Amino acid sequence: MRAAAVVAMAGVVVVAAAGCTKAPSYSDQIDRVGDFQKSALPAVTVTGWEGKPLSDQAVGVMPGAPVVVATHAGVLTDVTVSGPDGTVPGRLTDDGQRWQSSKPLSFGAHYTLTASARGVAGERAQQVAFTTSTASSFASASTVINDGETVGVGQTVPINFDAPVANKLNAQRAITVTTDPPVEGAFYWLNDSMVRWRPEHYFAPGTKVTVAVHTKGIDLGDGVYGTNNLSSHFTIGRRFVAIADDKSKQIVVYINGKPVRTMATSMGKDSTPTNTGVYMVAERVPSVIMDSSTYGVPVKSAAGYREVVYNASRISFSGIYVHAAPWSVGQQGNTDVSNGCLNVNDANALWFRENARRGDLVIVKNTVGPPLPGDDGLGDWNVPWSVWKKGNA
Repeated sequence: MRAAAVVAMAGVVVVAAAGCTKAPSYSDQIDRVGDFQKSALPAVTVTGWEGKPLSDQAVGVMPGAPVVVATHAGVLTDVTVSGPDGTVPGRLTDDGQRWQSSKPLSFGAHYTLTASARGVAGERAQQVAFTTSTASSFASASTVINDGETVGVGQTVPINFDAPVANKLNAQRAITVTTDPPVEGAFYWLNDSMVRWRPEHYFAPGTKVTVAVHTKGIDLGDGVYGTNNLSSHFTIGRRFVAIADDKSKQIVVYINGKPVRTMATSMGKDSTPTNTGVYMVAERVPSVIMDSSTYGVPVKSAAGYREVVYNASRISFSGIYVHAAPWSVGQQGNTDVSNGCLNVNDANALWFRENARRGDLVIVKNTVGPPLPGDDGLGDWNVPWSVWKKGNA
């Protein structure tokens, strides 16, 4: 029985073989070993701004955008970018698969890039020539925060340009803000030359913030290019919040949640009320000249003035300060008589100037004035997060 089974199976095999009447065919491409080897060579790509391919003979290349050379299925063996100032420096990653220029290029200059990569199937080389764009005008970036400064929990990240920025997205993409511990944040433009970055909530004390601005050679729109790079590091200090309540006519200062000082105040009278809302402390100076003409009221008019005030701490770009006002001590704590500032006595003004830091918070409530505008310059926290996080570039 076993023998018969074997014979029967063998018969099936024979019949199946006999049924194959056409020989299989194969593509002749399998014999093209040269094409196969060429396709197996490592690929070399050259990209510029935002990872867009940099083609040979390209014109108008952004000088500030890093040039990136990358390879797959191999390692870079040589990358050289030559221009009018010699060889452009760059960095190669540890795995040898990515090279990036580390210095902005010159404006209106011609460059030649040569790169080669080696893989298991051999070596591939590539050459790209390109010319950078020219600029009709420049914009310099700056920030008011000193490197290494300790600031308040409300301090946002301010970047100011000395010329209008039309291409705000390009500017934002050239700015990096990192925090330790990490927090989500977003950019918002107060006007065409001032951009801010902030998180949803006030910073936690001890947070470290690093800002890197790489706008040199970046197209900021309408022929304007960035002319510099900058970096800044600052630390968030203790939580300092001053609550100015027009109902009680008192300012209560809290440090890390504990009340540490109460000051009688006289705020803006009904014709010149103090805005409600959240303010950030800016510069604190021994004295400042206050001039009504800066907001449209002539000095020689009935409501005009020009005088020196002492121990002044700015809390708005529109000219609201916490400052000494010895002439209104009798009204402080009971009547509003100022032109919008928070008047306090000499001792309290001195204490506030010496103890407040840039970015500390002053929260004004219960006045008849409108909210402090979010684009005031020190009113960033008055823009709702739902609006701020969408950005307005």
